[in-house]
Amino acid sequence: MSMKIEEAVDLYLDWLKYGRGKSENTTVNYAVDLCQFSDYLASQGVEDVESISSGHVRAFLRDVVGFGYARTSAARKLSAIKGWTAFLKERGLVASDVAARLKGPRIPKRLPRALPYDDVVKLIEEGPRGDNASRDRAVLELLYGCGLRIAEAAVLRWDQVDLEERWIRVVGKGDKERIVPLGRYAVNALREWRAQRSSSDVYVFPGEKGGPITVRTLRRIVVRCARNVGLSGVTPHALRHSFATHMLERGANLRVLQELLGHESLLTTQRYLKVTAEQLKQSYIKAHPRAVFGGKDV
Repeated sequence: MSMKIEEAVDLYLDWLKYGRGKSENTTVNYAVDLCQFSDYLASQGVEDVESISSGHVRAFLRDVVGFGYARTSAARKLSAIKGWTAFLKERGLVASDVAARLKGPRIPKRLPRALPYDDVVKLIEEGPRGDNASRDRAVLELLYGCGLRIAEAAVLRWDQVDLEERWIRVVGKGDKERIVPLGRYAVNALREWRAQRSSSDVYVFPGEKGGPITVRTLRRIVVRCARNVGLSGVTPHALRHSFATHMLERGANLRVLQELLGHESLLTTQRYLKVTAEQLKQSYIKAHPRAVFGGKDV
């Protein structure tokens, strides 16, 4: 006899909590999504797990999106259903996994958020305060001035930095190395920070016991400095986005930017073109005498 849906959901949730050691919060989130799905199945007259079809899952997702849920929420619900149906198949409770081949709704990619240059200047010059001001300024200059990923900045060593020639050797994703120039402000910030540190330091930003600083600590530095100058929503990745956007706005070649950012695909770098294109359009509308009429674009 096929297992009832409610019983199968309870069995899976118990397995997540006690078999996989999932947190209470995670288990509750799965429970909410699966109970919503089981309610939908009940409304369709489906009572046991063997009666569930891929069509039921698709129809449920359409209803979820049509009801007003974000596509990200629908994708999360599908993930919960996929985990459940895979579990049922592994336990021999169903003959086939009806959700295995289903794809979630396409989630539109959000455009990168770039800070206005004036805000970047304010952040770097006024944000770092207290005993660690020199370190924090060096962190901000590297993240914005070189477009580094936060993980790359965390493990940067002094033997990868050449303050005389003004470049750094960055180890990025997949252990791929790239050379990134250092601007004047970044060089000055690093020199000031270096002068306060021991010559035996291996890492530019050392953490506990001589190891590198943690990514979490770097993120806190950025958020704290932003808060000091009244900026919200500023993250290390926002500084990297700002680096890329400001470079393109000032005429940087897309291929050069790809190399500086360490992107394997040019398609990843091209996301920034959408940002600058909109900004250029707005600047054109505001400035060109034949682009506006009576305050409105024509």
